[in-house]
Amino acid sequence: MSNNLKKAYFASGCFWGTEYYFMKASGVVHTAVGFMGGYVDNPTYEQVCKKNTGHLETTEVSYDPYNKTSYEELVKLFFETHDFTQTNGQGPDIGPQYLSCIFYSDEKEKEIAEKYINILLNRGYKVATLLKPASTFWKAEEYHQQYYEHKGSLPYCHRYKKIFD
Repeated sequence: MSNNLKKAYFASGCFWGTEYYFMKASGVVHTAVGFMGGYVDNPTYEQVCKKNTGHLETTEVSYDPYNKTSYEELVKLFFETHDFTQTNGQGPDIGPQYLSCIFYSDEKEKEIAEKYINILLNRGYKVATLLKPASTFWKAEEYHQQYYEHKGSLPYCHRYKKIFD
């Protein structure tokens, strides 16, 4: 991978569906699914599913911010591919590990995320998306990586819905 790549971290329910849309986005070079935001080192999927590690299912997005896309475009895609108004999970997946969250790596990313949250609030949406500083990303087990690509099916709780111009 190029040294010019940046990484962004998004949690929007089941990480399989989140990854599905990001891995198809222009400028995204690589994706990985895992966990962020908790207090247990190197958690397993089984541990996170027990809802006592504090982690959210998170997608790590490696992208080319200089030629193909921008963090702003990724934030828009994040909001357009899940129900950011749901407070207790995503679709049928209920629990704290499925919450909507943008993990920002610096103040510029935080400002961009806040900009889009404010746009949505001004349009009358009740935004449940959390904003948290990025912490250690713990990669999930290999069978979770690019899950829908390997399975040959589509996400069941993520749908694309155009919101932004």
